[in-house]
Amino acid sequence: MPTWPRIPRWTTLRQSLKMARDPIGNLNRLLAAHGDTVRLYLGGVRDSVVTRDPALAQHILQKSHRRYVKSDLTHGLLRYLGRGLLTNEGADWLRQRRLIQPGFHRQRLAGLTRLMRAVADEWVAELEAQVGPRGSAVLDVHPAATRVAFRVVARSVFGSSLGEEQLQLLSDWLTAIQAFYVGTIRQPYLRPWHWVRGRYDHHDELARRLRQLVLAAVGRHRAATAAAHPGTPAPDDLLQMLLEARYEDTGAAMPENQLLDELNILLVAGHETSANALAWACYLLARHPEAQAQLLAEIERELPLGRAPEFEDLSRLPYALQVVQETMRLYPPAWVLDRVATEADEFQGQAIAPGTLFSIYLYGLHHHPSLWPESEAFRPTRFAPGAAPAPPAFGYLPFGSGPRLCVGNQFALTELQLVLVQLVRRFRLALAEEAAPTLNPLVTLRPGGELPLRFERR
Repeated sequence: MPTWPRIPRWTTLRQSLKMARDPIGNLNRLLAAHGDTVRLYLGGVRDSVVTRDPALAQHILQKSHRRYVKSDLTHGLLRYLGRGLLTNEGADWLRQRRLIQPGFHRQRLAGLTRLMRAVADEWVAELEAQVGPRGSAVLDVHPAATRVAFRVVARSVFGSSLGEEQLQLLSDWLTAIQAFYVGTIRQPYLRPWHWVRGRYDHHDELARRLRQLVLAAVGRHRAATAAAHPGTPAPDDLLQMLLEARYEDTGAAMPENQLLDELNILLVAGHETSANALAWACYLLARHPEAQAQLLAEIERELPLGRAPEFEDLSRLPYALQVVQETMRLYPPAWVLDRVATEADEFQGQAIAPGTLFSIYLYGLHHHPSLWPESEAFRPTRFAPGAAPAPPAFGYLPFGSGPRLCVGNQFALTELQLVLVQLVRRFRLALAEEAAPTLNPLVTLRPGGELPLRFERR
């Protein structure tokens, strides 16, 4: 019977600090040396299987998905974010998914396009002020992209119920919670030290403040709606949709605690994916001026005389979408997915025992040299219709796959296209330094430090 190679516990324990500092580099080296699937001990403690095999990913996420659930590595976020779509399981998850799914249908996305474009135009105006009369300025693009993405998701969800200062607080708290939680996963032997130092209590307090802030925004939204003049249309945002939605089986509205859980998840997932992808896309366009020129040519051809893009225009901007898709291949927002077997299973003759923990290494899939020719090169036309070879099945999973495919995937793609279009038509992006950026793989894949780019007015 075949078996996956196993890295001894003492080896992973000895290398746990290196793995915590650079998980992607260390996993790349392990898989290159031992094959596409290996067994190792996370943090030198947790027995797990790491894979970049697309067939095994398909088996877990799609073909046998009923035998696998998210592990406690994801469920641990319940402590801070609640039981929303990201952290929920089973029949309760499916019930919530069916309730929330209509908020991301094509018709609603079309209605949100102008909101997204307005946020993009605000950013462009801020950049205009920052470059000033000189016509250019060097800026760290990741914090700027984070502000843009958070504005988009917050306004899409809450309308005008959250101010800029509150948005910044939410973003800061979510970043702090995410960094702390990931640290406890990678170095579990430090958990007693965190308890002694009160770090768990501190982050519990951040989660409590986050929930109070979101609850206050819901209250303001309800009050504004109640005070509106009779006949005034209800706000066209996702919060209003969730407040009006009713469960199919009971006809009841979503309980308030569940509403807060879902709003927390929407804020986290809704801005993390887009913020990182936008920052990395700007970096790649700055690094590849020929791709930037091709994108600008498409914009000028399809949107002449500075005409603002509408939702229906996006289908005529295929290269803009390809830039986004290739960015998310090189820098997948979720760089790893976790699943645990709930019952005995088998894959290609390999027995899988109940309780087996899998880490589906999306970064490894997206950079696999056997799946992607010139896998480290930035080539947006990989995703052009009729491209040869076509993107490999289950070798490209920026939003996951199977029944738990990210509910907001089209929201993110629409947002990213719109923001890039409005940015590139007004600014030329250039590298401010030649050094390659480092990676900071938390729950999502962020730049490891500053990502300075030069913004030059066209």
